[in-house]
Amino acid sequence: MASTSEARSTGSSSTGGRLRAYGGEDGGSRVARRRATLVDAALELLGASDGGSVTVRGVCREAGLTTRYFYESFDSIEALVSATFDEVIAEISEDALAAFGAGDGVEGKVAGAIATIVRIIDEDRRKGRLLFSQSLLSPTIAAKRMESTALFAGLTLQSASGVLEVRSHPKALAAAHFQVGGLAHLLAAWLDGHLDLERDGVVEVSVGLMMAIADGVERFGA
Repeated sequence: MASTSEARSTGSSSTGGRLRAYGGEDGGSRVARRRATLVDAALELLGASDGGSVTVRGVCREAGLTTRYFYESFDSIEALVSATFDEVIAEISEDALAAFGAGDGVEGKVAGAIATIVRIIDEDRRKGRLLFSQSLLSPTIAAKRMESTALFAGLTLQSASGVLEVRSHPKALAAAHFQVGGLAHLLAAWLDGHLDLERDGVVEVSVGLMMAIADGVERFGA
């Protein structure tokens, strides 16, 4: 938890809008560190096996911070949940696109991207439950999942255009949404314990189905 002396060094102790350095760490770094702590606390609570609704007090208790430090970075619990979701999506999309780019051939690229996604959500189940688990639902998370589905569908179509004869077309985008939605439901069932599969099995099934649907993406984007 932030010490009393640190608390005094922020807020009213700032001069001209600049936060005073404390203990060798400037004010901006302290704010960023506390924000990261709050995001991790939100991920811990949302992604727990019994995760559910979160509150400002609950997140602050998990983070070891007072509520004043919550409001220096977020204006509501919904803003924190959105930021947490966005950070996980950013990590997964960046790593998956890198794996896609490094793969050989269409199937190798798809396999690399899916294996990366499955590895990330398996190594940190909190991230997987936040993104996919049907046991974790709220208006904010539902909206972010719809947003991320649109993002990944667009990325799928964009990536496909680099290795297949595909152009941006509403029907091709619809097929990409079908791909992404199917993968999300498969991963949700796996994370929620409804599929008795190891990581490699999830990747194998996912790649097989994605490749089967890829023909539709290519046909509708021709």
